[in-house]
Amino acid sequence: MIRVLIERHIAESLEPVYEERSRRILQRAVSAPGFVSGETLVDSDDRNHRFTLANWRSEADWLRWHGSDERKAMMAELTPMMDRDEIITVLKHGD
Repeated sequence: MIRVLIERHIAESLEPVYEERSRRILQRAVSAPGFVSGETLVDSDDRNHRFTLANWRSEADWLRWHGSDERKAMMAELTPMMDRDEIITVLKHGD
């Protein structure tokens, strides 16, 4: 299993719209092959700084979802609400 940390920073005043759309992406990811679980966290010092931590069965499953047309279409709606580029980190257990 791997974990994927997705970091986003939302532009001022767009939080409510972002919340609704990002929730939709996570709901779709739940049905993607290999998705195990996920949660969204908010930076306690900056309400516009969001993290999604998702558990995937394998990196191949994550890459399939990340490159899917469905995710790309949803991100096309979400990206204009962010004031910085999305940062994605794939995490694995150390050997």
